[in-house]
Amino acid sequence: MTGIRRPWLHRSMLALMALACLLLLAQFWFFAQVVWYQYKTPARTPIMQEQLDSLREKRPDAELQYRWVDYDRISASLKRAVIAAEDANFMQHGGIEWEAIRKAWDYNRQQREDGSARVRGGSTITQQLAKNLFLSGTRSYLRKAQEMILAYMIEHVMDKERILELYLNVAEWGNGIFGAEAAARHYFGTSAAQLSSAQAARLAAMLPNPRYYDQHRNTRYLNGRTATLQQRMRMVDIP
Repeated sequence: MTGIRRPWLHRSMLALMALACLLLLAQFWFFAQVVWYQYKTPARTPIMQEQLDSLREKRPDAELQYRWVDYDRISASLKRAVIAAEDANFMQHGGIEWEAIRKAWDYNRQQREDGSARVRGGSTITQQLAKNLFLSGTRSYLRKAQEMILAYMIEHVMDKERILELYLNVAEWGNGIFGAEAAARHYFGTSAAQLSSAQAARLAAMLPNPRYYDQHRNTRYLNGRTATLQQRMRMVDIP
């Protein structure tokens, strides 16, 4: 029996070593991409491509609304509003907020037990940037693990200003709408630099479900959340 088992053990070890090498190579590739985006602007992200493909199934000539703008051409009000809405400790953490993840896990478990469809995310802005730049919108533990690894890479390579600049430019803000400039023009007919405090707060309030709020722009929740964010924005530090 021992002689029969050894070839299987040997092949299993080789398979595990090959898998480990592939995973390591994948992380080197991701790290190289993080370094690339420290200096270069993204032309299109995987999530942008997913949505473009979906839009073109119904309308072959569909195009995304996406225009890059530099950090200093984005309203300080929008920067404050997004941090207040998505990641209050953005300036302090190293990429992941473990306490926020635990609270989101407990909240979502309770919501499932109550039969509610509402869910709460525990991702930081850095994690969301990792997902938007490199991953898909699908939900899985494997994707979440890769998102966390990428978040640490991003925080190691980039400063907070670059992270926020990238996030504000690739975040989804509606059906085929990506980035602060496209969002400002789509919803308010202005530029990202000229957004008012109220406009910035409304855009930030839309981030958890932008495609829905693109179609439902005057819900009670959205109006209330906008007002709350306008109050919180005043206490937010930005890079």
